[in-house]
Amino acid sequence: MTEELAPSSRTVISKAAVILMTFLDGYVHSVTEIARATGLPLSTAHRLARELAAWRILDRTEDGHYCVGPPLRLIGSVGGPGRSIEELGPLVLQDLSEATGAEVRLGVLRDRKVAYIEKLPGRRPVSNFSDDTLLPAHATAQGKALLAFSPPEFVELLIAEGLQSYTPFTLTAPDRLRRALATTRLGRLAVSRWELEQDRCAIAVPVFGPGGYVAAAIELRIDDLGRELSTVKPSLMIAGRSLTRELASRTTVRSPARDARLLARSAATNVHKLLPTGSAAERAIQS
Repeated sequence: MTEELAPSSRTVISKAAVILMTFLDGYVHSVTEIARATGLPLSTAHRLARELAAWRILDRTEDGHYCVGPPLRLIGSVGGPGRSIEELGPLVLQDLSEATGAEVRLGVLRDRKVAYIEKLPGRRPVSNFSDDTLLPAHATAQGKALLAFSPPEFVELLIAEGLQSYTPFTLTAPDRLRRALATTRLGRLAVSRWELEQDRCAIAVPVFGPGGYVAAAIELRIDDLGRELSTVKPSLMIAGRSLTRELASRTTVRSPARDARLLARSAATNVHKLLPTGSAAERAIQS
């Protein structure tokens, strides 16, 4: 077992590693939060974060907080076993919400309904999957993206159970739902216009796992389909394709705890490769 070091006795590598480990949750953090999580003095955490951001190891947000940068993402992704929807989904939603400023969700089928996680605009964290907040598949954009690429027998079973109406715009006629799913398959984009709630419109794209099966769907809420669709659609499509590529290339299941240990170990052993010897960043860490 590795002996825990007091903040005053940490080496260059250990100071950098403990800062990077703060970001294992995938969230954005302020300097104060970094200092509190690591036990480093606020001034040291501030200098370190600033220098790491100068080397793009960390990225600085518009409000002055920090998140992981491209080099750290690369270290965490290369050469390791696969990751699951539960691990990758929140990271994708975080990036998509920041890029669009919109409410975004990621859904999976569960007993012919949709279980989902969501990221609201702002600094709120991504929610967790819950069996208490299942949504009807036929009345949501993410549900239709999932159904469109599910086996026809599954869709017919759902139709046979009855298509409940939630608003005057809900697709309750089987043929109308089938046509909507066919359109979604052609364009790989599902649309829901006031079908679950009269004040909610959304678009969604499918996410595919290894072997080409539909694994999830990413949904983005928009207020005006006609005005906003062309603006937000590219970001949503990129998010869906990125998560599909990640899942397709990583087939091994691993636990979040093991993944955290792997990334922490990788950060501790590789951070010296990102900081040139004698650089201002290294001097800042030592101070």
